[in-house]
Amino acid sequence: MAWQPQSGPLQEMVGYLKDALSGHDQNAQRHATMMLGQAKSSPETANYLAYILSDGPLLKALGLDSPDKILIRSSAAINLKNTIKAYSKAYPDTNLVYVRSLVIAALQDPASQIRNFAGSVISEIVQRGGILSWPELLPELLALAGNDRGNVSSETQEGAMSALAKICEDNKQSLDQVYNGQRPLAIIIPKLLDITSSPHSKVRSFALACINAFLPQPSPAVITSLDIILARLFHLANDSSDSVRRNVCRSFTHLVDVQPGRIRPHMNGLVDFFVLQQRSTDDPDLALDAAEFWLCVGENRQLCESLAPFLDKIVPVLLESMVYEEEDILRLEGEAEDADQEDRAEDLKPQFATTKNPRSASNSRVGINGEAARDFRLDQADDELSEGEIEENEEGSPASLEERWNLRKCSAAALDILASNFHGPVFAITLPYLNENLRHHEWPIREAAVLAVGAVADGCMEAVTPHLPDLIPYLLSFLDDREPTIRLITCWALGRYSSWASHLQSPSAKQRYFEPMMEGILNRMLDKSKKVQEAAASAFANLEEKATKGLTPYCGPIIRQFVQCFSRYKDRNMFILYDCVQTLAEHVGPALAQQELIDTLMPAMIQRWSKVSDRSQEIFPLLECLSYVATALGDAFAPFATGVFPRCIRIVHQSLEEYIMCINNEALDKPNKDFLVTSLDLMSAIIQALQPDKGGELVENSQPRFFDLLLFCMEDSSNEVRQSSYALLGDCAVNIFEHLQPFLPAIIPSLIQQLDLDNMKDQDIENGFSVINNACWSCGEIAMGEKVGMGPYVEQMYQRLLGIISNPEVPTSVNENAVIALGRLGIHCSPTLAPHLGEFAKTFLLIIGPVEYTDEKADAFLGFNRTVERNPQAMENCLVDYFKASAAYADHSWFNGLNYADLAESFQRVSPKDLDYRDAGLTFPCLEPPRVQGSDT
Repeated sequence: MAWQPQSGPLQEMVGYLKDALSGHDQNAQRHATMMLGQAKSSPETANYLAYILSDGPLLKALGLDSPDKILIRSSAAINLKNTIKAYSKAYPDTNLVYVRSLVIAALQDPASQIRNFAGSVISEIVQRGGILSWPELLPELLALAGNDRGNVSSETQEGAMSALAKICEDNKQSLDQVYNGQRPLAIIIPKLLDITSSPHSKVRSFALACINAFLPQPSPAVITSLDIILARLFHLANDSSDSVRRNVCRSFTHLVDVQPGRIRPHMNGLVDFFVLQQRSTDDPDLALDAAEFWLCVGENRQLCESLAPFLDKIVPVLLESMVYEEEDILRLEGEAEDADQEDRAEDLKPQFATTKNPRSASNSRVGINGEAARDFRLDQADDELSEGEIEENEEGSPASLEERWNLRKCSAAALDILASNFHGPVFAITLPYLNENLRHHEWPIREAAVLAVGAVADGCMEAVTPHLPDLIPYLLSFLDDREPTIRLITCWALGRYSSWASHLQSPSAKQRYFEPMMEGILNRMLDKSKKVQEAAASAFANLEEKATKGLTPYCGPIIRQFVQCFSRYKDRNMFILYDCVQTLAEHVGPALAQQELIDTLMPAMIQRWSKVSDRSQEIFPLLECLSYVATALGDAFAPFATGVFPRCIRIVHQSLEEYIMCINNEALDKPNKDFLVTSLDLMSAIIQALQPDKGGELVENSQPRFFDLLLFCMEDSSNEVRQSSYALLGDCAVNIFEHLQPFLPAIIPSLIQQLDLDNMKDQDIENGFSVINNACWSCGEIAMGEKVGMGPYVEQMYQRLLGIISNPEVPTSVNENAVIALGRLGIHCSPTLAPHLGEFAKTFLLIIGPVEYTDEKADAFLGFNRTVERNPQAMENCLVDYFKASAAYADHSWFNGLNYADLAESFQRVSPKDLDYRDAGLTFPCLEPPRVQGSDT
């Protein structure tokens, strides 16, 4: 007998669904949410939820008014989707059959919101059970969407097509697999092409959206139908529906990436089509989809040149589209000065430790700063937000005007990339627009013109340069504009031209252009608008990157301005201020170590350091900033290290304890590993910066013990944590080896295990190699300090390092660090390595050859030569490579003369007669120590 709902449980379920949506009675809301959660595991719960979603007959007896009923049914759909996601595999087939029948029926509901929710549930069922678990679904949906029976309502066609769109978006790969000799997509694509002729515009739009889901990675089914697809696209380009034309725009944009050769012959007509769509003022979303076509073509090397004849059509429409929309203008004009207002919690974005470069034996001091890039998807699922939905950004909060990807930003990005490809011709078209609009009386037009000035900066610099002596002073005047938005965009634009100003050679030109630019941006960092402050700070960081050491004479006023910012900025803008400080420290380096500058900057930083809690996300950029400052100040950072270093120890210890608690209690949230990463990196910077005795004292006084914590971090599950841990280990080996040495018996086994490539998971390959890179580097540094004490570990280390240099998948930088570590082991442990020389000699020479000449490379060759001396017969297969490498050392002009003698002697001690160098057709180099200036010899 078929399942039937009971009125009591049904009424109870409806009550819970209603209370769960109530914001008036929080106790009732919490109770209802709890009861719904507890009920999910019961198969009958899914039946009741499906019954409520489909507006079963018994609901009429409950006397619900229409708005309440829609909300309750929508809530039932959401709960049903989540229930299926969690428990569907445990449900009997009879329950699933019942649910499927009702959600299919819900596709015919008159309310579009219910149809959309039903489609989401259907898609979830397919995702959980697979295509084969519901074989009749796709034929049924295609038949409903295509009105095969001739009597399907337009609402049902739309509902079926909406469900298909969700299924296609969520199941791209499974629909393209072969089942029983048949590929579902081979049936779906032709049917969808037929449905694009539907008389209903929403159905046509959804059908095209389904096809678009498969265009980015076209399968054989798509390639086979490509001619028909193109024919349909050209036909639908004239469709009266904006939604259909939006999907046409997306289709062509996808084809630019995957089938550019099919697009090129039609570029003339496509340019006219996309220009017309971008000028669609009634539908900004359509205009945005059109603008993304230029961006995509501009990034495609095969197609970009085909735009050259049409620049006079494309550039003007891009410039037109860079003006704020009317709604945005009203909002911007209504914004008040807010520099003194505290930030709201929602203004503060989550912070993350930035990506670090792996350590290198030839350049052990690495940067910590990273730069985030804009990331957006062209294949966002449609499109139309359901009634009541709010557009959200990745963090889940409503997208702000500054964060939202829109027509204005897309047009500016497209102009930027066209300028980078076509240079002067783009500026020639842009110049009349700038002359007319930079002085426009309406600020939105002026703002768009400044945006255009900045957009063409990189690509048209040669063409713009003759105009900059007039343009830069004019832009500087905009820094005092009454409209904050003008001041903001001017800061950005000036930052784009900071490279030109920074590299002016004439002192008078620097005084006329560079110094006013620097001063103007610095002044705006204390603007009365927070957004202008942020833009100015970002622009100044850009200027710092371009000017580098050229800022050294100006450190005083720069630091004084930064200190004022520390006293006035609210929490959000502190993040970009840290970036300014660390970028200055990175580029002027020791110039910051003047006592006057230290006395100005450090009290402000330490005051902020004292204010920020250990668990605040602001601690990440602050720790990174202090890493650069410590590196720049060197030993002058010592007075501050006594407070900073112990706090890093505390943060690491607390993070490790939280992680252990999380392992023992799955209900606890996993701790953020960035607390570990940034603390380890700062300790690395401090140990590198201070004199060894001071760094060693910090380590010795640490509680808990420093190297105990480091060992825990070296064995952490996170690649990022281990990468920073091995960098810190290597820094300790270089700078405070005597304090590290007693802990080596505990540390080296973990180091050896990390060198095993078999321990690296496939999904972690990229980050995993960065960890191994740092482990190799630290291995070499430890070998230099421990000397013959490495003997018990050499055999195991050798096997791990051999596995690395013998693997063709290993990146070059990792191989270089591995062979340098192997060579350094040979300096004091050559007897152990000598029997293996024939296994690694040729690979060693091949990898180390291109490495730049450094002390580390010399160390490696010294160890290699000592190994060769003990087993010269093993070199018979690589004599040519060896003598070529040794000949390079005959030019010792690059080498530190005080240490050269050891290497020179090592080459001479290798017996030419044993190596039979004459058969190689080479002359053994005569290596003599360089003459040291002032020596009597």
